[in-house]
Amino acid sequence: MRLTGISVGNAMEAGLGSLWGEDPRYFRSSSESFRGRMKNVVKMTFFAVNRNGQTMPAYARYIAIPGNNFLSNTWRDPSEANASSALIRTGLGFLGRLSGNAFEEFWPDVKNRVFHHDRRDRTTAAIQ
Repeated sequence: MRLTGISVGNAMEAGLGSLWGEDPRYFRSSSESFRGRMKNVVKMTFFAVNRNGQTMPAYARYIAIPGNNFLSNTWRDPSEANASSALIRTGLGFLGRLSGNAFEEFWPDVKNRVFHHDRRDRTTAAIQ
């Protein structure tokens, strides 16, 4: 059920965003501080980059996330097909976006630190 909602939401955001010149992708922060990077994670949950490279409110996202959750009420069980449930799913949609942004921001650094030695050991073993 969630996969269909996410798919519809992504299609809505991509379609509307392309008309308005919004790029829904997350771009990592150039800030070195943890706080600056976290600010970027939160900011880019609600903003997007336009064709000129400037940040702007992510209007397509503001329509797509609630839109797909209210639309999904049409195929959900009646106990979940109400405005209250759709609003909760909308909040979770934005929380999911924030989590995805945090993963994109910090995972490359974690991966490099955690798996750095394994890569070097494999390269050294392959050369020998």
